Amino acid sequence: MTQTRKRLPDNPRAAARRAEAIDELLDPALFKALADPTRVLLLACLAKCGRPCAVGEIAECCSVDLSVVSRHLSMLARAGILEATREGRVVRYAVRHENLAAHFRAVADAFQSCCTPGACCEASSPSPIQLSRKSR
Repeated sequence: MTQTRKRLPDNPRAAARRAEAIDELLDPALFKALADPTRVLLLACLAKCGRPCAVGEIAECCSVDLSVVSRHLSMLARAGILEATREGRVVRYAVRHENLAAHFRAVADAFQSCCTPGACCEASSPSPIQLSRKSR
């Protein structure tokens, strides 16, 4: 079986016109939800806890007012990162681990499929931690 290589676009304008999986996966609402350090802290706290938690419990992770924590959590839920369950007056939030992991795997695969072998997918490429430290 012969494998065909897709032809790369000649310029960024041609690339923008091409429909690829990455176009759908790079959801601005998801990245906007993850762009705030407090929301990332709350997400990490919830992920490490491993169970649904009430807003008051989650607020103990950071020094932010309860109403602000509630708004942050609802934004993460709207972005599909968290699942919110109401029990009377209490709202419990839980990380949608499987969905989030599957989404980030799909994003990574989409980036990998855009890559030209030898140009950007070398085995010696820096880790994500190294990339974030370089940009500071």
